[in-house]
Amino acid sequence: MNLPLGTETIELRLPECDVSVATPSGIDTVDVRTAAERALQNPHGAPLESRVAPDDDVAIVVTDGTRTVPDDVLLSALLERLADHGVARERVTVVVGLGLHRPMTEAEIDAMLGPHADLAVNHDPDDIVTVGAVDGCPIEIGTPVAKADSILSTGVVEPHQYAGFSGGAKTVAIGAGSESLIRYTHGPEMLARDGVRLGRIDGNPFRNALDRAGDLAEIDFCLNLTHGPNGVLGVAAGDHRAIVRELATVARDALSVPVDDEFDAVVCGVGAPKDANLYQATRAATYVALGDRNPLRPGGKLVIPAELPEGVGAGDGEKRFYRRLRTAPDAETLYEEMRRGYQPGAQRAFVVARVLREHDITVANSTSPAVVEDCLMSARADVADAVEPGSDVLVVPDALNTLLVEG
Repeated sequence: MNLPLGTETIELRLPECDVSVATPSGIDTVDVRTAAERALQNPHGAPLESRVAPDDDVAIVVTDGTRTVPDDVLLSALLERLADHGVARERVTVVVGLGLHRPMTEAEIDAMLGPHADLAVNHDPDDIVTVGAVDGCPIEIGTPVAKADSILSTGVVEPHQYAGFSGGAKTVAIGAGSESLIRYTHGPEMLARDGVRLGRIDGNPFRNALDRAGDLAEIDFCLNLTHGPNGVLGVAAGDHRAIVRELATVARDALSVPVDDEFDAVVCGVGAPKDANLYQATRAATYVALGDRNPLRPGGKLVIPAELPEGVGAGDGEKRFYRRLRTAPDAETLYEEMRRGYQPGAQRAFVVARVLREHDITVANSTSPAVVEDCLMSARADVADAVEPGSDVLVVPDALNTLLVEG
């Protein structure tokens, strides 16, 4: 069996273990460009042309390199539609929605956006405009977006630890927003609320806050996709709430895997771009352990093969994550301390600590084992070194795009 590691794969061999594999059945994949054009022709709500005037200054917010989205293809579809409507190319600014991640380099933007890279600027979280408030939390949006006449976005509707599914308003509200909304939505009070969980959008306070922030930002039109292990499953366009609902249903049907048994260890595949750093790669473990169905026995182990060429990561959120884990004496102490509050970005340390209270996390095959060991986790040279012989093992080849549910 092969597992993702960076942009390549590694062969997994556990001959002395009883191994099961959790692979979503999926559905037929679609051609992104064809599906995008079809979605633009049949949007949720009013068509793009009725939302954008030919003389508008247009901001299109796209996801950054931590998301697997063919933004160049989605942008091409949007830009051609805008051009046909009379919107000049020079009136369009593409804003890379970084949130608290590091700025993308020119080379990375070129690789991500191709012929549209010349339109792109990195979001600056210090250059913001307040557009309203949600539950007393200021909603602050980057100036190039807030000052535009029309706001569009791309994105991916995929399983998300807190929002249930990402996408929709999240690209703008978080990606082109400020620390204020991240602090509110990712704080311990929000993350402890009923309904804040992987795979759920109905009755999810986190998702609700994002959608309300999107309303205040006055997002005019979204073009999003959802994907599975084999490719893109669908594309939807139009109102931000409606596209999330449509694509979440597609994703849930395609990505759910029933699990009946309990296991000694779960091997959580992640691959690029999420295994670029430890901050992102730990999602594989928390998605498995904190999802609808935790497949581990008490004291079971989570193993993540991840390259980690960026170590812990270079953004403010990644640095805060590292600092909290590195300075903690143990997971229980860290969890109790963080229940009283933490800086935006450090929430990943909070959910990792929540998992570490019950389960060990081991990162294998990485180029940054010292960073892993600094963070209350274990590092091993290979997955086989991390799993005890004779273990019952569940392998989840694509842990970020698999929803483990009750059998």
